[in-house]
Amino acid sequence: MAANEEEETTVSLVDVLEEDEELENEASAVLAGSDSDLCSFPQGYVKRQALYACNTCTPKGGEAAGVCLACSYKCHEGHDLFELYTKRNFRCDCGNSKFKQQCKLYPDKEQLNGENKYSHNFFGLYCTCNRPYPDPDDQVEDEMVQCILCEDWLHGRHLGCVTPDSVELQEMVCESCMNKNPFLWTYAATVATPGASSGRFEVEEDQKEVKSEESKKEGEPSTSLVTGGDEEEKTQLKVERCKRRCEEMEEACRLKELEGLGGPQRVQRGAVFWPATWRTKLCPCASCQRCYVASEVSFLLDESDTVLAYETKGQRSEEEQRGHDPLMSALDNLNRVQQLEIIHGYNDMKTELKDFLQSFAAEGKVVTPDDIRRFFEQQQSRKRRRADGQMF
Repeated sequence: MAANEEEETTVSLVDVLEEDEELENEASAVLAGSDSDLCSFPQGYVKRQALYACNTCTPKGGEAAGVCLACSYKCHEGHDLFELYTKRNFRCDCGNSKFKQQCKLYPDKEQLNGENKYSHNFFGLYCTCNRPYPDPDDQVEDEMVQCILCEDWLHGRHLGCVTPDSVELQEMVCESCMNKNPFLWTYAATVATPGASSGRFEVEEDQKEVKSEESKKEGEPSTSLVTGGDEEEKTQLKVERCKRRCEEMEEACRLKELEGLGGPQRVQRGAVFWPATWRTKLCPCASCQRCYVASEVSFLLDESDTVLAYETKGQRSEEEQRGHDPLMSALDNLNRVQQLEIIHGYNDMKTELKDFLQSFAAEGKVVTPDDIRRFFEQQQSRKRRRADGQMF
């Protein structure tokens, strides 16, 4: 029994280290895209940023508010914060009329940010079940997925559909948002349904180009015949030509074509998962764009709006900062022998620290701050003894 307990403790330690590394990578992706030193308020409604809600300053029952990454560090240190991951088109509320105290980083702020959108997330509640996360009363292990439209987080079991394996590479639209934007159900039948033909849109595009060329040949006057006449007649001809092209674009609406195809229909129930390139399939015609604006989903035509694009940008930023690490710059100024000594010293310390932690795992003991402090004191003592021997 003791052996099993020791084995479980050893595995748990490894799991903790691996989980810590995974969390660190996720944090780098999310936080590196936001400034940790400067309040984002002067930037206006930021396209996407990491956000927090302060339960200490704006508790449930009051007005919802969100603060940027820097303000969560400088103005709300030690407070009870809800991590909201990222939100789009949001302006930092810290220090405005919703708070009793001013923002330490940028005191001169407007009373309210009228274009900000809030939800129950700002009070630490999520999903259609309106529960906190993590939920102390929920014993079911369940992954939460964010809807790209309302940006709420939903439990997998409350999506009303099967969650795909590669969920991190896809975007999800919850059932409520699908019903608020019914045109998406039309696209879902061909774009989001597994096994749908990937070449369908390409064929339709080719057909539209052929129709457009035929229309030009049949209905558009030849410019070679317009060699004379007054300027007013030429201007009128250009206006008519432009109008005709606009009408052709209006007629060549992908959404209308899909609606008229009479192909497979999707059951309009449950959340919908979309592949990475699905936004490129949305129709960009003038009529559809008016629909996007009216529904406040114009961002769907922006491929850089995705969380994946934001995280990729954050990771690149983090890598660039690591590339300008002062420690690495200092190493560059050392000669080859000094660099090797430092590298060997680092590897020795890493090996000794690993052995030190494994001894605790083998005995099933908990590592305390005093144990870590004692380890580094021993390292310093050994370093001094080596230095004294070399000097002698």
